[in-house]
Amino acid sequence: MILTGSEIMNEYKLGRIKISPFDERQINPNSYDFRLGNIVKTYKNEILDPMVKQETNIIDISQQDITLYPDKIYLGHTYETMGSDFYVPIIRAKSSIARLGLFIHVTADLIDIGSYNEWTLQLHAVQPLKIRAGMLIGQVTFWTVQGEIILYSGKYQGSKGPYESQIYKDFK
Repeated sequence: MILTGSEIMNEYKLGRIKISPFDERQINPNSYDFRLGNIVKTYKNEILDPMVKQETNIIDISQQDITLYPDKIYLGHTYETMGSDFYVPIIRAKSSIARLGLFIHVTADLIDIGSYNEWTLQLHAVQPLKIRAGMLIGQVTFWTVQGEIILYSGKYQGSKGPYESQIYKDFK
């Protein structure tokens, strides 16, 4: 079951949903809008090997926009730190951004319960598109769970800024 905007507000006030910084103007009928943070990363290698730690380029977009190009993955992050020990967050692009051909999470839209981060966004544009730090880029919905809750404690917990893939650690 998805929480309504008013219930997101209630659960935020009770401390069961954490969003920092929080702005009630970003509440929608059943989601909360989030903004793009100020760092974008790109992988240095053209061919990515999951068994190898990947080097990245870091781009600060706090004072300038950046143009995203097709056939490349860009790692951005949410400006807000968000999470919950009681609800499962799911992230999506805002429909206005999706209508410009920007995928903000490619395939990883499920955020584990108990994960608190500036969430990494896997940005992919279908045609050249400019983005800017602070723009409303996506929305998070919060879903109730059934069954025993086991909180996330994985390798991405507490990340700030975009965090590149750590899958190579699974091969050790």
